Amino acid sequence: MLEKTAFDDGSVLLSSQLPPIPAKRYFTIGEVSDLCGVRSHVLRYWEQEFSQLSPQKRRGNRRYYQHHEVVLIRKIRALLYEEGFTISGARNRLDEARGELRLRDELQAVLQILSNQ
Repeated sequence: MLEKTAFDDGSVLLSSQLPPIPAKRYFTIGEVSDLCGVRSHVLRYWEQEFSQLSPQKRRGNRRYYQHHEVVLIRKIRALLYEEGFTISGARNRLDEARGELRLRDELQAVLQILSNQ
């Protein structure tokens, strides 16, 4: 018989209820599942849907997630489960956020150049 997990009661944890992310370099899919409140098969599905999410694969195709990917998974989870976005809506929202970050970085570089003159 399988052990009962936190996911089996049908409730969805809020982002504020998730455990803190430990200071580690790599996380297994099981660890990420526990840290993000999402089952491992959902994480594998999200890899197909979100191009930003691409964990390293090692021996036997085992997935190893880095800290920034765990943070990204939590963002995806919040968009889908808490804010009610669809997969495509969440994907678009993440792309918009990435574009805003690029624009901010470019503006900071321009300001740096102008301040040096």
